[in-house]
Amino acid sequence: MTAGGKFEFEDLFIFEVANNHQGSVEHGRRIIDAVGRVARGAGVRAAAKLQFRDLDTFIHPDFRESAEPKHIPRFFSTRLSRDQFGELLDAARGQGLITMVTPFDEPSVDLLLDLEVEVIKIGSASAKDWPLLEYAASTHRPMVVSTGGLALADVDNLVSFLDHRYVHFALMHCVALYPTPPEAHQLNQIALFRARYPAVPIGFSTHEDPGNLDLIQMAYARGARLFERHVGVPTATITLNAYSSTPEQLQSWIEAYKEAVAACGADEGRPPVPATEASELRQLMRGAYARRAIKREETLAREDVFFAMPLQEGQMTSGQWRPALRAGADYAAGAPIPEALAQTEPTKKEIIYQSIHQVKGMLNTAHIAVGSEFELELSHHYGIERFREVGVVIIDCINRDYCKKILIQLPGQTHPLHHHMKKEETFQVLAGRLEVEVEGRRRTLQPGDTLLVQRGVRHRFWTEEGAIFEEVSTTSFEDDSLYEDAAITAMRRDDRKTRLVNWGRHQFD
Repeated sequence: MTAGGKFEFEDLFIFEVANNHQGSVEHGRRIIDAVGRVARGAGVRAAAKLQFRDLDTFIHPDFRESAEPKHIPRFFSTRLSRDQFGELLDAARGQGLITMVTPFDEPSVDLLLDLEVEVIKIGSASAKDWPLLEYAASTHRPMVVSTGGLALADVDNLVSFLDHRYVHFALMHCVALYPTPPEAHQLNQIALFRARYPAVPIGFSTHEDPGNLDLIQMAYARGARLFERHVGVPTATITLNAYSSTPEQLQSWIEAYKEAVAACGADEGRPPVPATEASELRQLMRGAYARRAIKREETLAREDVFFAMPLQEGQMTSGQWRPALRAGADYAAGAPIPEALAQTEPTKKEIIYQSIHQVKGMLNTAHIAVGSEFELELSHHYGIERFREVGVVIIDCINRDYCKKILIQLPGQTHPLHHHMKKEETFQVLAGRLEVEVEGRRRTLQPGDTLLVQRGVRHRFWTEEGAIFEEVSTTSFEDDSLYEDAAITAMRRDDRKTRLVNWGRHQFD
């Protein structure tokens, strides 16, 4: 369980014993003991999963002797009693495994409650069994649900059904072909689920050849964060089916998962460049060298320098060069230009372009399209030099009797306390998290949250991680804002605003 009392689905491995216990408690314990050792050795959280069926009600009396479908004789031949299931669940607990059960009928839900099973698994065949789902949901147990054979509309219905009943659940991409051929896995569905149901943990329930270690790595890369596969232990008389893993195969499968985690790296953001990588790249970079003898304080032009390997310690790279730098000393022809020469404050153009590039990236990440018919404004209340500290980017979409703007604050930016004399506005956060203070009271707005700010109401906002939000308002007027800091109000509008046409291509060239 997490600190908030909810079950932690992330990085969970589900070992599906199913009917591989062969109806034998002794063999079932053998499987559970083996996978428990694998989980402990690999240092992963794992669950042992059984299947419950009340065969006296689950199978119609007229078909109990039938050989078709093939599952009926299999179910009867592997039947266990309540006490036998209890013994297997106790064995799982003894191995430090989470207990999980797939019930196929309502009496089986009652049985798993009686045996104090921690997590319910709904198989793909039951994912549209609304009476069973309703009964299982009423237990308030955490639930893992497979989606094999479901259309996307069915998955939408399932997610909505569980969400409305306050079920804490995870969704498993699954293909119900046993074994699943390579061309049928549809792993892109994992990414689709992640985007469509962002609040739901997404996993992969897999039935491929146990020797295939590529699929779990690809599934992790597509966003799966919990994994399920069938397990068993072969003996002189027991042969595993084509989609169940031996303990040795299971160990290799988990190791493949760990390799994928390491290879994929951070889920969000761009990690810092390791020193070893930076060092390797520097060996291939060009440095800036004086083409002729240069005097101290001389202004450098492009023809005064050339770029070549090797890049020496403390030398300016070709990428750091820009025209009009001033020489800090005398440089002989062929001498390296020092890196310190390039370490000047960024120009207005550089601040604006870097900020716009970051804004475009944030909008693209949030899948927010703004088209091309808009005006762009950078508000920099204490000058463009402090824009990354104090300011906001405003995209003006519509300004009639009604007004719509999209506001983007870069990470760490704040907007000063102010109020509007004419305009009434409502904020709605689209991405990120926005901190707002309204008349001295602080609120944290998450995506989807709205906030009404009436005319004359003092407010300010800021963000640590970056935020995108809409402002829907009455008509917007220039010089309608009064700031707590009178110095801002006294500034000429052009001194605290930079306007661009759409993305401002070449406006500073």
